[in-house]
Amino acid sequence: MSAGNERAPSDPGQAASAAGNPPDRGATGADNDSGWSAHRFWSARRIPATVIALLCGAGIGLLLYDVVSVRAHRPAMGWRRQLAAELATRPLDDTWLTVGAAVAMILGLWLFVLAVTPGLRRLLPMRQPAGVPGAEEVHAGLDSRAAALVLRDRAMQVPGVQSTRVDVGRRKIKTRAQAHFRDLDDVSADLDAALNETVRTLGLARQPRLAVRVQRPKKG
Repeated sequence: MSAGNERAPSDPGQAASAAGNPPDRGATGADNDSGWSAHRFWSARRIPATVIALLCGAGIGLLLYDVVSVRAHRPAMGWRRQLAAELATRPLDDTWLTVGAAVAMILGLWLFVLAVTPGLRRLLPMRQPAGVPGAEEVHAGLDSRAAALVLRDRAMQVPGVQSTRVDVGRRKIKTRAQAHFRDLDDVSADLDAALNETVRTLGLARQPRLAVRVQRPKKG
């Protein structure tokens, strides 16, 4: 639930709040105090690249072997003769041709998305310190699970919080807590302030929006 769409519930046993943080200053990075832009980390995509390379190499190797065999006056492999016959006789609106074209298109789009997106969504870029020589050569990141653990520990220190769950994303931090005593509005306000302060100390290049939701534990 985003900060702009957060609504205070009518149920007295539940309260919700969201705090807006400074707006984003870039699609892939944010300016920091040192004047440099911290961009996201790019994944090496080793597994998709390896799988595609192996499949392409196997297919090309098999085709070259068959071509060399034909040049050596040997009969072509049965699969190639059958494939050539099928392509020559089947109409363009054939079901199998349509399915094959759709699969090839989906595979191509998937490879294109992998090529143009950074990946590594769990690794959050951190700010580069100002006034430190050589800081522009350092690209630091913080794992989102580690950030969630820090925020969860801080949330459990707020009086009245019995349990909490924190999900850290690149643009939003969702916190759902249960309070077993104190007024829910007071717990929500204290939790909001504590987490906002903790988020600022994480040193992230782009400070995510914080959404806090507090409710009573379920009875039964």
